[in-house]
Amino acid sequence: MVIGEGKPIKEILAMIEDRSKILLAGCRGCVTVCCAGGEKEVGILSSAISLARQNQGKALEIKEVTLERQCDPEYLEEIRSIVDDYEAILSIACGAGVQFLAETYRTTPIYPGINTNFIGVTQEQGVWAERCQSCGDCKLHLTGGICPITRCAKSLLNGPCGGSSTGKCEVDPETDCGWQMIYDRFKELGCLEQLEVIIPITDWTTSRDGGPRKIVREDLKL
Repeated sequence: MVIGEGKPIKEILAMIEDRSKILLAGCRGCVTVCCAGGEKEVGILSSAISLARQNQGKALEIKEVTLERQCDPEYLEEIRSIVDDYEAILSIACGAGVQFLAETYRTTPIYPGINTNFIGVTQEQGVWAERCQSCGDCKLHLTGGICPITRCAKSLLNGPCGGSSTGKCEVDPETDCGWQMIYDRFKELGCLEQLEVIIPITDWTTSRDGGPRKIVREDLKL
């Protein structure tokens, strides 16, 4: 799940300072689950913006919409008939949704209303933790299902480093050592010998840092 959090209201107000008519677009996808950009948050942000602009003595018309998803073209089409009625769109979807809106409606300014943090999991109500950096070269089969790129502060493919102590990371003593977790997992699975397998160097130029990536499933294409 993509995790995001709302931008400070001052930053949002600065973005729309010269606008008098905006479309505020939420998303029912990941940002709804993490309580950052769903229908409820659209209403809260709309009220906050309206109140702030009223206090500034500046008129502002806001139209609220919440799309099923902002990362699929079929759902972006739902607002095509009204987009031209507004000076800008303030999107509180993830960064992918914001960019897809900009690609779809090229003559309308698109502003981000949240900060996209990471791909993660729900640990408990109101707490989300990073689990994946979308590196494009998954090694989880070699590390017991625990990602060393994300869970190790140094992103070591062959660890642990010499600084971990009592199962904690030297970078942040409050954080569990990623490689200690990998060791514990292998011990539970009864395959500690897996730690002797050297994970080869990853060529990030063809995965993580090789420019914009694309996934094509020929069996799903029309």
